[in-house]
This record gives sequence, C-alpha cells and structure tokens, in this order.
Amino acid sequence: MPSRRRLLAAAPLALLAGCATRFAEPSPQHLPRLQVQNPGFTPVDGVPSIGVGALRPGDIVLSAANGLTSAGIRLLTVSPVSHASLYVGDAQVAEAVGEGIRRRSVEALLAEESTVAAFRHPGLRPEHIDKMRAFVGETVGTRYNVVGVMLQAPFSIERRLCELPLAPAPMRDLCVRGVGAVQLGLGSSDRFFCSQFVLEAYRRAGLPLTEADPRFLSPADLLHMREGDVPSVRSLQALQYVGHLKYQADPPPPDETAIA
Repeated sequence: MPSRRRLLAAAPLALLAGCATRFAEPSPQHLPRLQVQNPGFTPVDGVPSIGVGALRPGDIVLSAANGLTSAGIRLLTVSPVSHASLYVGDAQVAEAVGEGIRRRSVEALLAEESTVAAFRHPGLRPEHIDKMRAFVGETVGTRYNVVGVMLQAPFSIERRLCELPLAPAPMRDLCVRGVGAVQLGLGSSDRFFCSQFVLEAYRRAGLPLTEADPRFLSPADLLHMREGDVPSVRSLQALQYVGHLKYQADPPPPDETAIA
C-alpha cells in the first residue's frame, strides 16, 4: 500500500484530475461537442419524486448520508454518492455494509441516508432478476470486503490521474483498469463492498454493466453510467434515471459521532 507521504503528494494532482470527458458524436448541423462528467446528484427536471412503488427488482439505488464515513468516501471519489444497493422487491434492498451482506427495508434506508435515487437497466428481464435474487440468497450473511475497501482509498486517489480532461475514453478505461490491477491485484473475491456487490449481481445475472473488475469501481462509477453522463470506465449500457426517493438540497455539516 502506498505510504502516507505518497498519498499526500498525489492529492493535489487528484483534485486537478478526476474530470472525465468525451466528445459527443457530431451531427450534420453541429461539430463534436465536449461532454464533461456530471458531478450532480440532484433530481432531474420534469421527473417527480418517487415512492417505493415506482421501483422494480434489479434497480440500482445510489445514496449519500451526512456522516463522516459518507463524507470521506465522497471526497476520495470526487462524487456526490457514497453507497450503492440493489432493489430486490417487496420494498427491500440488498446491500454490502460493514456487518456483511444483508437485506433491509427501503424505509430503513431512507431513514439513514440523506439523498437517495434509483437507476434502471433497460434490458432487465425476469430471468436476470431471478439470477440476481439467487445471488443475493447465496451471499446474505457473508462477510464484508474490508480489505477491498481499505485498498480503495489509495486507488481512488491514483486513478484520478487516468481521468485528465481530454483523455480519450479507451485510454482512460485502460488506465483505470491497469492502475486497479497494480493497486488491487487480479483475481476474484468472495467478499464484497457495496458497489462491488451490485456490479457482481449484474455480472452473475449475465448482464454485466462493464467489463472492468467490480473490485475497481465505486458508487461514483455507477452514478456516471447514467444516461447523458461520461463514465470513467467503458459502460456496456447506460442506466436510466428513475427518480429520487429522497433529496436533501443542503445537507448539514457531518456529525462527528455519526457513522454512515
């Protein structure tokens, strides 16, 4: 793992990087337009807030909280989200948290998180959902990927250098995956952290969201796979925005006693 001095030296460069871009396809009327990764997590105009009844099994739920842990994740990943979970139906999500893989109610999630939104893969079919539920059933109660999360901290800083503005998308994708292989190693894991769990559920269902190793990606990467955004790694399918289940426009300062 990189030394503390190395991390501190890389931090200023990380702040200058971390802004993935791409050129939109030109049209007969317009020249290629530069798109910049969207840092926002606010409700989309014209889409009302939604309730749990609007969710479908397989929806990806991204969220942020007011605690120090959430704030730290958002700072490291230069992102407005810090947690990812998978909606499995019956008003429940499956998620990887410190105590392990668990199910809990959407109501409990909304009580803990300050901002929550759902995203949907348009190609989901019943057979995919069945495989996701089987994966959740196999993994509930298993231990959390603590080592993977610890290694994410230095990796989150160093990978920002792959996302320099104007870096071509194939080069950015290759760079992130290469740095991940060096920092986190190659191979599979039978333990998961939150975004890794969601990505693995899709992979096990036969509907991978990306070819990148799930261990390399964070909730921020899932957010930037949404339609109209610029993903850091190559996305196989843009995710549709379903709506916000909860939105806090101006969160209070992090509570030092809170745990996200």
